[in-house]
Amino acid sequence: MIKILGISGSLRTGSYNTALLKAAAQLMPDGAQLEIGSIRGIPLYDGDLEASQGIPEVVQSLKAQVMESQGLLLVTPEYNNSIPGVFKNAIDWLSRPASDIPKVFGNRPVAVIGASPGGFGTILSQNAWLPVLRTLGTRPWFGGRLMASRAGQLVNPAGELTDEAMRAQLKKFLGGFVGFVQQ
Repeated sequence: MIKILGISGSLRTGSYNTALLKAAAQLMPDGAQLEIGSIRGIPLYDGDLEASQGIPEVVQSLKAQVMESQGLLLVTPEYNNSIPGVFKNAIDWLSRPASDIPKVFGNRPVAVIGASPGGFGTILSQNAWLPVLRTLGTRPWFGGRLMASRAGQLVNPAGELTDEAMRAQLKKFLGGFVGFVQQ
């Protein structure tokens, strides 16, 4: 069984990105499962905090989930045409101490998707992740792109992805990513 860890970069209760992630968990191809991780509760990175108290338990837990997975799915919002600070902060914590980077991220297959209420999806945020993923030594999947534009029309009030065309696109994307992970 291929195990993918999915992480939403939004903390908002009604997050479109979390809705997209939950739909992905339902649409995984046979032989693969998506576990959902969370960035909730991760403090702002502070080297003094790390030096005095070590890596916070919430970070250690998420780091363990990443290391137990065969692939990582980042579901990113786009804030001010770039990466959300809270999401980048979580990845920064996961890279601490720096000696852990190879075992947490090294050659790990990663895909990036996202949902936005705007018309351009999350193209700029997804592009902004590329130098970060390169620096961490991941193996990004470039075989597909998924940007859920006008997400308010794709998700119902209960937070479910109801748009059938987007569900089909997501299912195809996930199949491609799982195939990449298996290589």
